[in-house]
Amino acid sequence: MGEPGSGCCPPMDLMRSEPMQLVQLIIPIESAHLAVSYLGDLGLIQFKDLNSEKSPFQRTYAIQIKRCGEMARKLRFFRDQMSKTGLLAATSSVTQAITSLDDIEVKLGDLEAELVEINANGDKLQRSYNELAEYKLVLHKAGDFFHTALSSAEALQRESSSNQSGEESLEIPLLSEQESTTDSSKQVKLGFITGLVPRAKSMAFERILFRATRGNVFLKQAAVDEPVVDPVSGDKVEKNVFIVFFSGERAKNKVLKICEAFGANRYSFTEDPSKQSQMITEVTGRLSELKTTIDAGLVHRGNLLQTIGEQFEQWNILVRKEKAIYHTLNMLSIDVTKKCLVAEGWSPVFATKQVQDALYRATHDSNSQVEAIFQVLHTREMPPTYFRTNKFTSSYQEIVDAYGVAKYQEANPGVFTIVTFPFLFAVMFGDWGHGICLLLATLYFVIREKKLSSQKLGDIMEMTFGGRYVILMMALFSIYTGFIYNEFFSLPFELFAPSAYVCRDATCSEATSVGLIKGRDTYPFGVDPAWHGSRSELPFLNSLKMKMSILLGVAQMNLGIIMSFFNAQFFKNSINIWFQFIPQMIFLNGLFGYLSLLIIIKWCTGSKADLYHVMIYMFLSPTDEIGENQLFPGQKTTQLALLLLALVSVPWMLLPKPFLLKMQHDRRHGESYAPLPDTDESLQSGANHDDSHGHEEFEFSEIFVHQLIHTIEFVLGAVSNTASYLRLWALSLAHSELSTVFYEKVLLLAWGYNNVIILIIGGIVFIFATVGVLLVMETLSAFLHALRLHWVEFQNKFYEGDGYKFYPFSFALLDYEEE
Repeated sequence: MGEPGSGCCPPMDLMRSEPMQLVQLIIPIESAHLAVSYLGDLGLIQFKDLNSEKSPFQRTYAIQIKRCGEMARKLRFFRDQMSKTGLLAATSSVTQAITSLDDIEVKLGDLEAELVEINANGDKLQRSYNELAEYKLVLHKAGDFFHTALSSAEALQRESSSNQSGEESLEIPLLSEQESTTDSSKQVKLGFITGLVPRAKSMAFERILFRATRGNVFLKQAAVDEPVVDPVSGDKVEKNVFIVFFSGERAKNKVLKICEAFGANRYSFTEDPSKQSQMITEVTGRLSELKTTIDAGLVHRGNLLQTIGEQFEQWNILVRKEKAIYHTLNMLSIDVTKKCLVAEGWSPVFATKQVQDALYRATHDSNSQVEAIFQVLHTREMPPTYFRTNKFTSSYQEIVDAYGVAKYQEANPGVFTIVTFPFLFAVMFGDWGHGICLLLATLYFVIREKKLSSQKLGDIMEMTFGGRYVILMMALFSIYTGFIYNEFFSLPFELFAPSAYVCRDATCSEATSVGLIKGRDTYPFGVDPAWHGSRSELPFLNSLKMKMSILLGVAQMNLGIIMSFFNAQFFKNSINIWFQFIPQMIFLNGLFGYLSLLIIIKWCTGSKADLYHVMIYMFLSPTDEIGENQLFPGQKTTQLALLLLALVSVPWMLLPKPFLLKMQHDRRHGESYAPLPDTDESLQSGANHDDSHGHEEFEFSEIFVHQLIHTIEFVLGAVSNTASYLRLWALSLAHSELSTVFYEKVLLLAWGYNNVIILIIGGIVFIFATVGVLLVMETLSAFLHALRLHWVEFQNKFYEGDGYKFYPFSFALLDYEEE
């Protein structure tokens, strides 16, 4: 839906779509880019693709689109980097001078290369830092292990030295010098490997080591208190420092392979305590240096991203506009002279002057020697449908468009939906207390709409915000019908006057109709509060709401049929007037219009006639006497005449139309492509979409079967659709009874205990039940039922909905497109 600015367009008219025209633009190649740019700012032309037979790579501006796509990729990269850093693109009001696309392309390339290099260097430094941090942990934990082992060995030596000669000490080798020299070939070298292994894999790591070496290793593990940043993945992982002692090269190779398989990071370690302290000092110094370097790199990266963010929105808009312009230029065909581009597209008639002005400005600004040519083409092709809506009417139009987009200049149900949709909702939802709650919730969206429209809301909130004016009208109508039903959270109030009924005597204490007599004037507006709580409340309200539902349904269906008359008159389709509109009006009103009249007469006269009996015997025994069910003189004759007219209207709808269409086709068989003025729009609309097949083949059997289906559908639908409107009564009854149950069985029950805690709990339960069930679920239920009544019962009487939307080339729509 377009929303042109105020002052540039004629007054809005929602009844019929805007008159459209197929225009041809012949634009010199030197001003084509600027012309398309100005037309994109205007947003009132839907271009046709004149190169549909070409693939995207064969088109003229494929290289420029590829360049724009590459720039868009770089901008997405920048946006991702900024979002990771927590920076937001600046939306400054000061617009800088927009440079050329080539300059931006070079600038983006340089910035991307610099940012990629900074990221790569930062990743390398961070990996080195993480490796050194792990190495420092290994030095501490393994050093502690060696220190503990050495201390325990010295203690054992001191203990054993008391039992041995004083000459022996820890430095004396276990084997004598001679034994060691003679058995040097049998000596086994003991080695060890240190590193870190993920704690989740430590048990499996230990088990595999034991099995692979047949238990010929000694493993010692120590848990690291804090999670460690893994140098490879960059994630924080809980790890254990391990040290594995082994003997022999084969065992060493097995241990190395197992470490590699388990993702254990290995680090070198020395047994010499002095060297250990020296290595710890060196590692600590290098960590400090790396930290300083990384921090400096992050500051530099942050400054670079800050610079990018200041111009990001401007670049992004420019690149998206350029890409959209070149996409549109690719839809244009090149003249044989290679000097002009030819464009075709749909445009509203009122926009002719604006389009011509945009073309003139493009010619002038590009210093072209040749002006662009604007001309209107005559075609039989069906134009797109374009309704100019505002923020109030757009949501109602979307409800109609969800059923089907209106055919070009077909009567638009959206005009009536603005009133009938919230009203039928309110008939089912009538409670002015609930209506006020709904109104307050909606006013929040309406008052803060400027702020909320610029924010990203969730799916449900986005949908609710988009339909805020629909919900606002639904709330206002619910308050109105709530006053009619006299219900405030199921409670009646004497708002407009005292009740018309008074007690006959002092014994009249219970809330029933027994003992009540009419002592005052009739209650001026809505249902008298005395009915609520009385024994006859349900029979009275059921009778009232059921009859009201039939009246509303018959009125809305009549409105739909009347709209079909205006459609036929607008399209100069006399066959539809004489052989569709008139018999449909006779059939519907001969049966259900008559029922509506009987309901009104019964209300006005206070008669006790049984309308069920009247309608059933009108069909089964039309000639029998009516007796006590007679509501007016001449009722029997009237019923016979209406029944006869209803029976005649069925073949009236079925038979003449196909034969008249056949006669028209035969009479015009030798003529040119001009469309038949009196053809059925619904039957012949397919011919309007194709202007290359000449005369459509007239299949009489298809036309007759279609008309037969249409007639049966209307006759059966007249009954089923009228019955369908009884949902107004059913939903209203359900809403009222649920509200009563929550009030009496929750709130009053809690009040009766005279306990503050129970009262608070009961109040909370009542609030949650009211909000969750009555204000959310019942609102959704009534909304869906009102939607069905409009789509099926109302719109199928006249609305074809087989058109297609007008999607103009507009830069304003780029904001709503996802990358």
